[in-house]
Amino acid sequence: MLALQPVDTAVTAFRPDPITQDEAAAMFRAVLNLFAKWELTDEQAATLLDMPVRSYRRWKAEGPGRVSRDGRARLSNLMGIHKALRIIFSEAARGYGWIRAANDAFGGFSALEVMLGGELTDIMRVRRYLDAERSGW
Repeated sequence: MLALQPVDTAVTAFRPDPITQDEAAAMFRAVLNLFAKWELTDEQAATLLDMPVRSYRRWKAEGPGRVSRDGRARLSNLMGIHKALRIIFSEAARGYGWIRAANDAFGGFSALEVMLGGELTDIMRVRRYLDAERSGW
């Protein structure tokens, strides 16, 4: 016979930095590869990461410096978009191309055009859409 098991309801301690700098550096390296697959310019990439183009180019060449909390959130959401596209499309190339295709869900704009609005919420909008499409929740 099955018995009910107690559920731990204790509140866990708040972690102000859930993504470490080492994890952020690894995500940055992965996002560089993703940007290459998306065929982004350095200017577009810098906009998505909310940093000056000069800093982006230096980080691209030498490795990232200290990644801010906002930067870590951007990297995390970009990786989430990549994951969702890999789940939705069995052919990776279709997922990479989707980012530039016009989409009725975004008023005829592409996901890239939405994200190039520059705000973290613009990237999150695309991620939420893809998560809903893949039934991620």
